[in-house]
Amino acid sequence: MLLAWAYLLSGAAVDMRMAGMAMEPVAWTPPYALLMFVMWWIMMVAMMLPGAAPMVLLFITIKRRQDASTSSVLGAGIFVIAYLLVWGAFSLVATLAQWGLEQSRLVSMGMTSPGSAFAGIIMLLSGLYQFTPLKALCLRYCQNPILFLSSHWRSGVAGAIRMGVVHGAYCTGCCWFLMALLFVGGIMNPVWIAAIAVYVALEKVVLATSPWLRLATGAALTSIGAFVLIRTI
Repeated sequence: MLLAWAYLLSGAAVDMRMAGMAMEPVAWTPPYALLMFVMWWIMMVAMMLPGAAPMVLLFITIKRRQDASTSSVLGAGIFVIAYLLVWGAFSLVATLAQWGLEQSRLVSMGMTSPGSAFAGIIMLLSGLYQFTPLKALCLRYCQNPILFLSSHWRSGVAGAIRMGVVHGAYCTGCCWFLMALLFVGGIMNPVWIAAIAVYVALEKVVLATSPWLRLATGAALTSIGAFVLIRTI
């Protein structure tokens, strides 16, 4: 996780100097597309692992006490790998979205769209998603490791893989619209990335017993998104 953050911070300094420059869309060669995919995946590792830490620690504790089919450390490693593979799939979708948005010039070379109608739509939809039952359901399982593991516990290697995938799916369902905000503030903007990562940790871990943060954030994003859209009309 620390290496992932080190990569983002070192790479962001280069990309941020290019932000806002009037340039033609980058030619998406296979090596460049692979680089963007790896960038997205590393970014997801850096942003999502801190919030998943309580789940992994509880998994290790239960594994030691109830399931001796594999070692607790190995089982946790398999769980984490399966979890990150789900975010790898999300990263592939995000890379394709980035390609489409760049080619249509909805985002700049700095991969931002501040003040545009597109930014307003993303913020508005992200805010509205905070109020949906799907967000509440996914967040409930992400916030409560005991609830998740008691509902989805399976033994052995296959069980660890299944639990990692299911937990990754819940986390993706919880946070995918928040990750779309990266297209507003900048995919390689370290301050913006850190802000979203801190918010995710607050929502999932620190303030997990109260829905006020989710609802307040939804109201704020909806209001800001609507304001930006009105200004661009």
